[in-house]
Amino acid sequence: MSLAVPGRLVRPDVPGLLRRHGQLLPLAATVLFLLAPLPAGDAAASGKVGPADAASLLLVLVCAVQALRGRVRALPPLGVLVLGAPAVGLAVATMTAGDPYAALPGFVRYLQVFVLVPAAVVLLVRDAAEFRLAAGCFVVLALVQGAVGVVQYATHTGASYQGEDVRAVGTFGPGDVMGMATVVAYGLIIVTAAGLAPGLPRRLRRIAGGCALALVLPLVLSFSRGAWIATVGAAVLVMALAGIRRALKVVAALAAAGVVLVGGFGVGSEMVAERLTSITQVSSAPDQSVTDRYTMWAAAESMWRERPAVGVGLKGFPANRDGHASLGLSSGSDTAGAGQAYLRQPLLSPHNMYLLILSEQGLIGLIALVGGWAALVVAGLRRLASGGGVRDCGLIAIGLFVWQLTDFLYADIGGPSTVLTGVIIGLAAWWALPSRGAADSEASGGAGSRGRAPGVAARP
Repeated sequence: MSLAVPGRLVRPDVPGLLRRHGQLLPLAATVLFLLAPLPAGDAAASGKVGPADAASLLLVLVCAVQALRGRVRALPPLGVLVLGAPAVGLAVATMTAGDPYAALPGFVRYLQVFVLVPAAVVLLVRDAAEFRLAAGCFVVLALVQGAVGVVQYATHTGASYQGEDVRAVGTFGPGDVMGMATVVAYGLIIVTAAGLAPGLPRRLRRIAGGCALALVLPLVLSFSRGAWIATVGAAVLVMALAGIRRALKVVAALAAAGVVLVGGFGVGSEMVAERLTSITQVSSAPDQSVTDRYTMWAAAESMWRERPAVGVGLKGFPANRDGHASLGLSSGSDTAGAGQAYLRQPLLSPHNMYLLILSEQGLIGLIALVGGWAALVVAGLRRLASGGGVRDCGLIAIGLFVWQLTDFLYADIGGPSTVLTGVIIGLAAWWALPSRGAADSEASGGAGSRGRAPGVAARP
């Protein structure tokens, strides 16, 4: 395969790329393996170990091998604290659980998502070029899943919503209705940041802007209120950090796209309007899903008050739910469509990550996890404000992380896309915690390194 450029043909050096970035193959697989569809009719598959989880374990193994060989970046003390403290909180919550053996699977899952995968990402990603490769995998995943979701809406083959099989869920199926919305939102934030970032080639920024407009449609058709709110919040922050003038252009383009899609073509206009209206009716006239969520939030708070320091233990929310929930809680949520027969799924979590941590891990776990996340946000914003580093990476990292932290107000971990949460935390930590002695200008593929061969450091 060859690429045409003015005056000559350039053949990509695939073996050279694999040699330079081979350690990132498990990271790319962790993201891109989520393109594989879940088994038809198996809503429970979202709770099982999938290909992406297996790839993430390989990523951790590769990181361990590279660390033994001394080929990973050095972390500052803050990085060690932020990435290591959650493991202590998880161990305490497991040992103090009513049934430590039942809590053990939860310990492994939390350790994977919040400790091991983030640490592997921050240690293996060496420069801006590799950061962009990882971000590019998210964009590919978002575009493909978004395209599948749009087809589902157009052909009435999506998940059931208001009696019609029109909800865009991608290959995740109705058992994980948030999966497609999550990955599409990730991709939308990345391309928005890339489109606004100074220093990137104009052609690349235009392509990113086009991708952002394309990803708005599947996000709308996901009918996910939490994803909408988190995306708007993260996008506004990214635009503000990139500059008001650039932000106004993006807002105008997105508004025009929304008017054309919903107003002009009538794409889901009635359903979208009803969904938007329901956001403002959470207290005056809430639907059953909102009532269930409030009931489970109250149950989680009640569990925490019972054991404020250590919580009821990992995986303890389902077992303690009925003893703390009011009679207003329904028996489950209805799922159907997208190749699956009608199935009622039990409500096994409070759909709020912070309350889930508080109820199962207590104040010790909450401080260890949320305290570290807050430190990453502050450090990342300070680095971006200082003008250091390559700004596109900073905008992407902060945008993704703020999206995740906002979405945690309405959702928690669960489903195949959960493993991406660990990657997002790792990318945020990579930006917020630069290795000691690393110069911001030394970024292969960065704005200051164009024209050099990959891997060649910039001269002082």
